[in-house]
Amino acid sequence: MDISNRKAYHEFFIEAKYIAGIVLAGTEIKSLRLGKASFNDSFCQFHRGELFVKSLHISEYAFGTHYNHEPLQERKLLLNRKELKKLENKMKEKGYTIVPLKIFITEKGLAKMEIGLGKGKKLYDKRETIRQRDTERDVKRKYGI
Repeated sequence: MDISNRKAYHEFFIEAKYIAGIVLAGTEIKSLRLGKASFNDSFCQFHRGELFVKSLHISEYAFGTHYNHEPLQERKLLLNRKELKKLENKMKEKGYTIVPLKIFITEKGLAKMEIGLGKGKKLYDKRETIRQRDTERDVKRKYGI
């Protein structure tokens, strides 16, 4: 079960990818296993040396009681200290941001998030990406590759 952020590849050049653990409540992991999450406008931000994902919408668990979670709360991401320092230094440079790319469940049943260090695309870059994708699709259609 993968939940992907397809818009991130359209909006950013992804330079590096990292796999981070997520700190979740019980009803959050149940909703994720059902695929009830949305990346609309989600982003990652540092706070006191720790990395948090914000605006990640995980729907409330349908069978949850009054202990259900808040859908838009910020969630802590777990990375090695070395990786956190590297990302924090890159974030200080102009134009870099950390974007959530994908949420998946490992074989052990743990929720992980793939995050990417991205640099924002300009409008002409987005058009060029679309043009390349269209030409590749046309070539595949024509030659049956």
